[in-house]
Amino acid sequence: MRLPRLWRRGGDGVTAQRIGVIGGSGLYDMDGLEGVSPVRVETPFGPPSDDYVIGSYRGRELVFLPRHGVGHRLMPTEINYRANIFGMKTLGVGWIISVSAVGSLQEKYRPLDIVIVDQFFDRTSRRNATFFGEGIVAHIAFADPVCGALAAILHEAGREIGASIHRGGTYVNMEGPAFSTKAEATVYRALGLDLIGMTNLVEAKLAREAEICYATMAMVTDYDCWHPDHDAVTVEMIVRNLRTNARTAQRLIKAAVERVPAAQDCACARALETAIISRRDAVPPETLERLRPIVGKYLG
Repeated sequence: MRLPRLWRRGGDGVTAQRIGVIGGSGLYDMDGLEGVSPVRVETPFGPPSDDYVIGSYRGRELVFLPRHGVGHRLMPTEINYRANIFGMKTLGVGWIISVSAVGSLQEKYRPLDIVIVDQFFDRTSRRNATFFGEGIVAHIAFADPVCGALAAILHEAGREIGASIHRGGTYVNMEGPAFSTKAEATVYRALGLDLIGMTNLVEAKLAREAEICYATMAMVTDYDCWHPDHDAVTVEMIVRNLRTNARTAQRLIKAAVERVPAAQDCACARALETAIISRRDAVPPETLERLRPIVGKYLG
């Protein structure tokens, strides 16, 4: 695989100084970036959702990717999550801020609120959620699926800009593309789950395998279909709130950029240290070469 020219390697692996932003429904670009250039990345897992856009803001380099592609042409199940995260890794990204439209399952999370989630609940069935296999096995710790340090930065930045923001909550990742039935929403609420979306769990798993700090900004668009005083969720309702949420997300990200440290210093950056169970001499050379940007510092 040909790595892009922006790939940087240090003595112990990648020197990750860039901040990645994955834009969800409604957030298809980042305003205010300087020196913007698109970069197309080839990965062993196929093409990412779109070109990455690299630019700088207040002296920090940002790498932006629209999750659904420009024009919103990819369904949640169709997104090539492995290619998206692998591309971020090869571009030297150490932190990913994921922006995601969600429905609220609890009264306290109102439309246009932001929730910095700390847990996920998986209801998907058609996603490839690991880089590993084909001769190499790794079992990452995933009890705490979100980077606490990055989540704290986003929460602090949200309070600074005056957003209605909450810290903590569980995101149910459904398969989609249809919205929930009332029965499903009732069960999720009874379980004490907070938000529902279609994309972020797989991203979080792959980011952990890639040793990238990951946090979700869940942007509430609606009350799903359970709330007796609100209409059932419609695309029109969601699009209207998406536009407002996108403006808030851009302001929050810009406020957070200066708070992100110059280098990773948390357990996320060492997630594979004790996770790879395969012996080095048992790993097929072609598998090792494919995953070198991820496992190279451990397996050479």
